[in-house]
Amino acid sequence: MLPPSASGNEVPTFGIEEEFFVGDRDTGRLRHDVDAIRSRALETVDAGVDRELRTAMLEIGTAVCHDRAQARRDLERRREAIRAAAAEVDAEVLATSTHPIAVAETVDYTEKPRYQRLAAAFGQLADEALVCGCHVHVRVASPEQGVAVIDHIRPWLAPLIALSANSPYWEGRDTGYDSWRHQVWSRWPTAGPTSVFGSLEQYDGTADALIASGAAIDRGMLYFPARLSERWPTVEIRVADVCLDVEDALLIGVLVRGLVMTAVADIERNPPAASVELLRAAAFVASRSGLRDQLLDPMNGWRPAPAEAVIKDLITRVTVALDSTGDLEFARDGVDRLLSHGNGATRQRAAWELGGEDGVRDLVRLD
Repeated sequence: MLPPSASGNEVPTFGIEEEFFVGDRDTGRLRHDVDAIRSRALETVDAGVDRELRTAMLEIGTAVCHDRAQARRDLERRREAIRAAAAEVDAEVLATSTHPIAVAETVDYTEKPRYQRLAAAFGQLADEALVCGCHVHVRVASPEQGVAVIDHIRPWLAPLIALSANSPYWEGRDTGYDSWRHQVWSRWPTAGPTSVFGSLEQYDGTADALIASGAAIDRGMLYFPARLSERWPTVEIRVADVCLDVEDALLIGVLVRGLVMTAVADIERNPPAASVELLRAAAFVASRSGLRDQLLDPMNGWRPAPAEAVIKDLITRVTVALDSTGDLEFARDGVDRLLSHGNGATRQRAAWELGGEDGVRDLVRLD
């Protein structure tokens, strides 16, 4: 993502990052020549395409976006750039957070010193972390405000997992989870819900202690569900799977921005009460069954409730913010579509039922 510009507007700028697998068009096996594909893509778009932790992955990132229309254009351009570049070398780009058949440990690490250091430090844990996500950055006025935002939005991150879940398969079998990515990623020692920080000083102290302990090699390895970006003046929300469609990615983007705006409006109030234990349970339930069953309801004592009710509570929570940005109708329509037709995991399972691995590849391939 490019650095957010300073702006006096009350509506914050935002950006979306997406990670993808690159496979062979004929065999479906993962490819490891993404540098050539990236170079070709950058002939079409001058930025926003990069390598990732593993050699079979590419990341795209929008520029700084002021509205949904700009974010849509940027995502479409960059998705098309990597799709076309891959097609030139008989490769395919796959929008799924876990590859349906790949064996994670067989995929090499990208030749970057930081990635090599991470691999050496975390061994098998890192070897198994072959997953793709969708991250949303939202500009904040200061790091202090960013920490307050992180504290306020904690209860509403699990529903985003349920909406975006797009990773049911792992090494050729159905895991029983809508977002197996969440389960894989939760193994990292710095992943998972955070307590209320209360201040930038406490946030920084926690970060320093985690690095000193060896649980992280640097601040880029603070895999909190929401964190301060080390590069941009943003809060970065990291819970979503990469989405099948641009429209679903945009839905996650505008909901995240709505949550941040709502948190800023409520910043003088105490953050909502939510223990780490309940937040962890809420994320687990969302990753397991997505929109198919119940979620934990942060507006009703964290009791289980139908997914539809909890998702609509989320919309209620951010209605004022979404209305102010012109995104309310879009968000309502997007939520209704996912509740009616299913998230990415539901669609992947239907594709597998009809055509096995090839059916899933046909579904998740960027075309």
